[in-house]
Amino acid sequence: MKLLEDRIRRDSEVLPGNVLKINSFLNHQVDPELMMAVGQEFARLFQDSGVTKVLTCEASGIAPGVMAAYELHVPMVFARKKKPATLNDAVYWADVYSYTKKVTNQICVEQKFLHEDDNLLIIDDFLANGEAVKGMINIAKQAQANIAGIGIVVAKNFQGGSAWIKEHGYRLEALANIASLRDNQVHFMGEE
Repeated sequence: MKLLEDRIRRDSEVLPGNVLKINSFLNHQVDPELMMAVGQEFARLFQDSGVTKVLTCEASGIAPGVMAAYELHVPMVFARKKKPATLNDAVYWADVYSYTKKVTNQICVEQKFLHEDDNLLIIDDFLANGEAVKGMINIAKQAQANIAGIGIVVAKNFQGGSAWIKEHGYRLEALANIASLRDNQVHFMGEE
């Protein structure tokens, strides 16, 4: 997605440890027009997949997730990183290791929001090693829901997440595919 790639080129920062900082438009401050374009692109890519719900993870997956859900005319469910005190209902749980924060979080979704007749589109902001996606797949499996596909805003293809998703037979659509962060520069697939 050229609009997204151009924005990454202009406003991102490469940090040590293969971390790409894009907090000026996705991870801290959100550009709603860009996120609407992202949602429209995910809706276009998955329009014939029979998606019944979008599943994402808080917090940075919410903006692209809600825009995709809006364009697909389906609800969005997001996995919480902490169980709120007000939540007494049954939940699905999964452990997720954060590549950037170096901590493991337990994510949860109330069971009443995911069902075996759901056809889920999993959306996430970043794909590095794929831990958040694996956690959401785990939750979808607990609910016995089908996974129509996985939509990623930015995939760092030089890390293992993209390969893992494809090896496990899931459809993966990433809007910006990064080949490397060599020399503190973003290099997209096809440029190397």
